[in-house]
Amino acid sequence: MLRLTEGNYALRINMMFTEADARQIEKEGLTRERVLAQIDLFKRGVRPVKLDRPCTVNDGIVTLSEEELTKMVALYEEELGMGREVLKFVPASGAASRMFKDWYIYLEKGNLDARQGGEFAGELKRFAFYMDLRDAILRDGEDLENMLEVERHADILAYILTSKGLNYGNLPKALLKFHAYPEGSRTALEEHLVEAALYTKDPCRICRLHLTLSEEHQRDVADYLCVIKSYYEKDYDVTFDIALSTQKSSTNTIAVDLDNRPFRDQHGELVFRPGGHGALLDNLNSIGGDIVYLKNIDNIVSDRLKPVTVFYKKVIGGHLIALQNEIFRYLRYLDKGEPDEEVIRELRLFCEKRLHLVMPPWFEDLPLTEKGSFIFQRLNRPIRVCGMVRNQGEPGGGPFWINGEDGTQSLQIIEESQIDSGSAEQRAIWLRATHFNPVDLVCGVRNYRSEKFDLREFVDREAYFISQKSEKGRDLKALELPGLWNGSMAFWITIFVEVPIETFNPVKTIHDLLRPEHLA
Repeated sequence: MLRLTEGNYALRINMMFTEADARQIEKEGLTRERVLAQIDLFKRGVRPVKLDRPCTVNDGIVTLSEEELTKMVALYEEELGMGREVLKFVPASGAASRMFKDWYIYLEKGNLDARQGGEFAGELKRFAFYMDLRDAILRDGEDLENMLEVERHADILAYILTSKGLNYGNLPKALLKFHAYPEGSRTALEEHLVEAALYTKDPCRICRLHLTLSEEHQRDVADYLCVIKSYYEKDYDVTFDIALSTQKSSTNTIAVDLDNRPFRDQHGELVFRPGGHGALLDNLNSIGGDIVYLKNIDNIVSDRLKPVTVFYKKVIGGHLIALQNEIFRYLRYLDKGEPDEEVIRELRLFCEKRLHLVMPPWFEDLPLTEKGSFIFQRLNRPIRVCGMVRNQGEPGGGPFWINGEDGTQSLQIIEESQIDSGSAEQRAIWLRATHFNPVDLVCGVRNYRSEKFDLREFVDREAYFISQKSEKGRDLKALELPGLWNGSMAFWITIFVEVPIETFNPVKTIHDLLRPEHLA
């Protein structure tokens, strides 16, 4: 059997990649060694997580009383008023094309049958972009009402989806009109500005936002912000400090064929694919801020429902601050020297009751000094407080207790693709989940000395995803990096807090915009 020495490893690299490949890999910001390691991951397969049980109320999920809710909001507002730097981080690179799957099918068919046409005509006026659509058609000397009457549905869809009109099929979700108001309609991006103005402004009335975008959409979003930013600054008496970034090409991953060989396009070049939302960890790691809220671009509501959303944003922010105050007090104490047995017992109780950090069975056998060091290492980490809603059948991940290889248990947000689908036991645990992850997080990214954590140090590097895709009709396998709120935050301190379902209103298809939460 051939041993994998340095020489053998170099030989594998030289046999697998040509000089042209090497130049392409370097252009991506990668190395051949790193790409080969990714190919080895495909061959080895991902390691499924081991679910112990779903998190439920009072077993991993915190519920707060009315008194506690009020206290958390007051604490957050007090700290914000004292100058804590709050920032809202919005992954906004999602293209809108996936929202219009049904409409693209209709467009290709050329027209709709009587039932589809009736539904389409009845729904169209309820969308926030209706007036923009009418004006785009009017510029070409046509009348939208007349087109509906004579059932020119394919022509109308072309005006919605293509550059002939609104071009919605080629825009990011951020620039789609989501909600209609008497004074005009707002895009998802505008709603995020309004929401940020309601809970992130500092004593100087500055609101900080960071949006991640695809390169192809960055210019459009920047131009749109130049048009609308001053309007909302004046309307809400704030100043927006907005930064835009793109996913780094160095976070792309190699695609392979079904035999785990590098996948090549029709020109013989290697195919690299975006590494999923886990690639945004580098973006999150590079920004400033002390308290960072994380929320997807399409989870937004109109003004009439914003009060409950803003209230619970302050609740989870206050809960984070309350926990930080306790954790930092203990860390400063441990930093001074060796604790006694009584303090260790107090710390263990705090870890298990307040932070859901369960000590491994061998913890009690450690000497006193090592116990203190172990707890210090477990506490000196980034913190995230995650809102969790009751599961109502939405697709996506949820909160679970996970068994670690060292005998510890931790709270994690797990996607279905991370579990062993062949295990009846694991499937049964998955199906018992009571709550769902709406991607509603607030993160503490500085330590007890106010130093920024390097978030790359707290990633479970084994928590990759492998999925099967296609490229121009040919099957391939794609590798996604550990998800931003999954494996990328696996070794953070994690707290789950129950929040009401009214705070979760995603838009995955165009029809979601007709839900009551998105209508006036």
